[in-house]
Amino acid sequence: MQLAQTVRRSALLYPDQPALIEGDVRYSWREFADRVARLAGGLRGLGLAPGDRVAMLADNSHRYVEFFFATFWAGGIAVPINTRWAPPEVRFALDDCGARILIADPAHAEAAASQRADGARIERLILAADRDASAAADWLHWEELACSAAIEDAGRGFEDVACLFYTGGTTGRSKGVMLTHANLVTNSLTAMLNMDIRAGTVHLHVSPMFHVAGGARLFSVTLAGGTHVVIPKFEIEPFLAAIERERVNITIIVPTMLNRLMQHPDLERRDLSSLRLLSYGASPMPAALLQRALERLPGVRFLQSYGMTELSPVATVLTPEFHTFEGPNAGFTASAGQPVYNADVAIRDPDGKRLPPGEIGEVCVRGPMVMKGYWNQPELTAEVLRDGWMHTGDGGYMDERGFLYVVDRIKDMIVTGGENVYSAEVEDAIYAHPAVAECAVIGIPSDQWGEVVHAEVVLKTGTDVTEAELLAHCKARIAGFKCPRSIHIHDGELPKSGAGKILKTELRVPFWRDRQRAVN
Repeated sequence: MQLAQTVRRSALLYPDQPALIEGDVRYSWREFADRVARLAGGLRGLGLAPGDRVAMLADNSHRYVEFFFATFWAGGIAVPINTRWAPPEVRFALDDCGARILIADPAHAEAAASQRADGARIERLILAADRDASAAADWLHWEELACSAAIEDAGRGFEDVACLFYTGGTTGRSKGVMLTHANLVTNSLTAMLNMDIRAGTVHLHVSPMFHVAGGARLFSVTLAGGTHVVIPKFEIEPFLAAIERERVNITIIVPTMLNRLMQHPDLERRDLSSLRLLSYGASPMPAALLQRALERLPGVRFLQSYGMTELSPVATVLTPEFHTFEGPNAGFTASAGQPVYNADVAIRDPDGKRLPPGEIGEVCVRGPMVMKGYWNQPELTAEVLRDGWMHTGDGGYMDERGFLYVVDRIKDMIVTGGENVYSAEVEDAIYAHPAVAECAVIGIPSDQWGEVVHAEVVLKTGTDVTEAELLAHCKARIAGFKCPRSIHIHDGELPKSGAGKILKTELRVPFWRDRQRAVN
């Protein structure tokens, strides 16, 4: 099965059941399949050939859902673009993947137009908006494409690339993760089993669809014949109102979102009786936050997923019965759970030897969820896909029952508020300042965000620059969430090894002292 088939299947089995809801927009599965086939016809009419890339720069909307499936139906590769990126980061992704078509909503139309004006090789710009939205003369309108003649599904192969999800890189260069139809259908089946997604399940999409965690859930709900409910972004009142109005059963959040939800003073007065599962990822749930959530949402079960974009994205889950502080299932909330049914998860040493329970090594995964590779980066692909295993770069151990504990990151990455930040990206931006002699970027603990970005900087002799000036310099080059929340300017050199390598482990010690693990 490939992903366009999931639409055809649900249209056949559940033609009149609700497929997609955003505010007053409501499509049945029959109507959704018809729009997807027509939009695909419009894309094909623009010259889209099998394997061509179509990019989207937008907030969540019903049109974002259509973008994925219309691209698959037309035979293309969907490339969601992170709306939080700075213009140079967007430009790199567009040039790297060679996108011919860029779709943007009104909030990001100016940014999209500036990309083409600055030289990005975009042939067509499409505005994803209502019919009455004005568009520049050189823009096409999404609703015009929806009036095209419907075409047959292109019938892409199971092993063909379906999506390119761009993620940060340890070298400072973003990586386009190639996920095939097989990868994403496999992930869909895993989600259906672990989250009990079935026909009629109502799923609220609040996590950004440009992330694989948000995007991939579209595919499992479609395969099952459930209902997609979409809101543009996470805000407390629209989130709660959507659950009440549409009788939502499942949603995916990150712990920072749940923390905001727990601060709502009138949460108990809202009708959340339909909600049966909150799935979360990006970081383990702090115990105090989970305890508050269990008390204030007594009818809701919790499920944690661990993985990465390269794993489509899930490798292990901590299922609801282990989200407890009492009884025989207590004591596992600090873990990342156990392997999903089709994942082989192992802790391996640098020589590739599988380590016994309790010993720390690199978390490695193999199975049908492992990516095809990195777009245009064969050497990096070969580096992480060794001996049939995906080397995650996370350090961890497994216990006797197969529960995974992530204790450190072998790769230099910070997870802040559910976003991955590679230190090299931030360091590249800081080093571009003429006053900087050397710098090191690390993650430090934060009760609100899990971790935040911190920079240690040494200035060149005779120069002077403030923390505020360095921060403004960074914001012009990289996304705001990647910029340091704190900067310490050193009087002398940073600590180094005998080989001259900056010792980040020493820089981390004051921040992580008295903590059991070096990730938060």
